[in-house]
Amino acid sequence: MSSVTNAARTLFLRSFKLQRAGITYRHFNGLAKTISKRPAVAAQIRLVSTETATKNEEDYHSIIKDTEKPVGESSKHEFQAETRMLLDIVARSLYSEKEVFVRELISNASDALEKFRYLTVSENETEKKIVDKDRPLEIHISTDKHNRTLTIQDTGIGMTKDDLISNLGVIAKSGSKAFLEQLKAKEGAADSSIIGQFGVGFYSAFMVADRVDVYSRAVGEEQGYKWTSDGTGTYEIQPAEGVQPGTKIVIHLKSDCREFADDETIKNIINKYSNFVGSPLYLNGKKANIVQPLWLADPKTVTVQQHNDFYRFISGSYDVPRYVLHYKTDVPLSIRALLYFPEGKPGLFEMSRETESGVALYTKKILIKNRTDNILPKWLRFVKGVVDSEDIPLNLSRELLQNSTLINKLRGVLAGRVVKFLQDQMKKNAEEYEKFYKDYGIFIKEGIITNHNQLEKTQLRSGH
Repeated sequence: MSSVTNAARTLFLRSFKLQRAGITYRHFNGLAKTISKRPAVAAQIRLVSTETATKNEEDYHSIIKDTEKPVGESSKHEFQAETRMLLDIVARSLYSEKEVFVRELISNASDALEKFRYLTVSENETEKKIVDKDRPLEIHISTDKHNRTLTIQDTGIGMTKDDLISNLGVIAKSGSKAFLEQLKAKEGAADSSIIGQFGVGFYSAFMVADRVDVYSRAVGEEQGYKWTSDGTGTYEIQPAEGVQPGTKIVIHLKSDCREFADDETIKNIINKYSNFVGSPLYLNGKKANIVQPLWLADPKTVTVQQHNDFYRFISGSYDVPRYVLHYKTDVPLSIRALLYFPEGKPGLFEMSRETESGVALYTKKILIKNRTDNILPKWLRFVKGVVDSEDIPLNLSRELLQNSTLINKLRGVLAGRVVKFLQDQMKKNAEEYEKFYKDYGIFIKEGIITNHNQLEKTQLRSGH
């Protein structure tokens, strides 16, 4: 059979997936022969096939390559005592959900990109060494089921040999040893935020790894390095050739953590924790963080449809928001908030005071907690949305979320702004507000009873 006929048969099967329906070669032999006798149809098939291949090539983009080659002698180092203690805690699963190591490494990669971006606009000696200021700032992730590896690579600031020792071998934090000893005595509680508090999210990788390899080349440097460790107490550093600018982390997964070498697993984790990272994030060559952080956009530029889509995305609902509060301030705290008041009536589940908040807490577009109970008062538990504050440290523990002075201040600022917003809505459109109050008045009354702020009590009373 001619090459045109073969192409027709292949395209026919691929386009309509007839193989799954049990249709085989003999079913379309006649069609293939007919196509081969009609040059115009055959040419169109070739065109469609070529366009499809070209589009697939354009959609694919990855910088991850196996180009690194260790050279020369390696030097062996011992982890700092506090670091060894931390690794011991990590080995006993510091986090209740191991998947957060992906969030931590993406967060570190994002920070590396921001540091590079800062360097390019700074006037110092390092800035003068940068020869590729306009290089794309990206994060790339690849999964390999066969070799049981997960790779995360960025095009950020990179690290020198000294940086690798100071950043990956030492916890430079005052009082860290005493805190770690306390934590160890408590058997490393799952809700501990020690990794986030000390800025060493990198070590969370050892929850799932038999070995971690890091390849890095710093800004303005020709020499790259390989850092490797199994997390038991020592690490090795060796010069390496073929290292791209930035940092590449290769995680060799434990046998019982092989799910993190699965494309869909990592995709779901990215959607859950890191969908709003500011720089492009690619998974196996395909753009992964497709949802834009609307709360950072100019409120005037966000359309009603975008609000509807984003509301449904974060709330898991099918209705549309009745009211939208898009709010930002830098005093007394840096706050970027996007809060939605549902159009649908509250269900029995929302009536319960045990219901979790529907507001997610971010810091610099990195998710801290998906449902943050103390970010708004209990009476506002029906509100859905996102709050992003640069003043909030990554990885706040449950205990800190309940007792932190910073969180208390944030809650007070947000609650006051919501009360003022509701008052404004009542003045703008009393009829529409009356419909809202009919559905959610029970929550407003709860706010009046439980609120300790006299001004807010008065404002809430004036709304009914």
